[in-house]
Amino acid sequence: MIKNILVPVSNTAHAVTNLKFAVGLASMNGATVYLINLYKEFSKVAGLTKVNQLIIEDSEAQLNEVLNQVDTQNVEVVARPVKGDSFEGIERLIKLLEIDLILLSPQSIEMDDEVYLGSITGKIVKQTMTPVMIIPGDYLFRKFETILLAFKGGYCEREEALSPVLELAKLFNARLNLLQVHTPDTAQESTDPNWLTMGDSFTETNNATIFQGVLEHFQSNNPDLLCVLRRQRGFFQKLWEKNRVMKKEFFTTKPLLILKADDQ
Repeated sequence: MIKNILVPVSNTAHAVTNLKFAVGLASMNGATVYLINLYKEFSKVAGLTKVNQLIIEDSEAQLNEVLNQVDTQNVEVVARPVKGDSFEGIERLIKLLEIDLILLSPQSIEMDDEVYLGSITGKIVKQTMTPVMIIPGDYLFRKFETILLAFKGGYCEREEALSPVLELAKLFNARLNLLQVHTPDTAQESTDPNWLTMGDSFTETNNATIFQGVLEHFQSNNPDLLCVLRRQRGFFQKLWEKNRVMKKEFFTTKPLLILKADDQ
């Protein structure tokens, strides 16, 4: 169940977009939203206590700036500055708050038209086991009518891996379309028959690359949410090896839900 949603703050405008999305989702399923601004302290030994206090105050001011631009609709939003970096701090919060979903922007710092996922977002996606949803800039929360779940191997080592996409499909009463992509450099893999019963449609496709397979069927499905499985070996393996993901390698203007399919 998606009961605790984490929204890390970096860019204020992106944080407003992500918080609006989180509040919209939480208003439907009763989740709690954690709006967190991570900051790094300077060494107190160097006599920088006042500087550290200013950093905390700036973090709190940014949180308030974000909150003031969002109607929280009676959703419980917990806003806190938290000491830590973008990676260790988030992992610590995931365990402490039992986070079920992280909402991130494609780029947190970089503003490069050729880049889809910036280095910080890409590293968080790569390192965490927790489901991550990438929200495009200025995206407005709306009802999902169609969800496209794209994958290579129709199996999961982690039985709970698919729970978020199934919950979202049920919550929005959305159509769930399954797309299995085969490429020349991968063996043909069969699909667990149980998978076929959970979707409203199932399509197999052969393409030169996985991205081409998704592109080929994206327009015909016209999904409001694209969901992919991230494995240590398998679908999007090479894509997630790097922290930065270029648009020529993968890109979508719709929200992207990334689920970790195995335990590695």
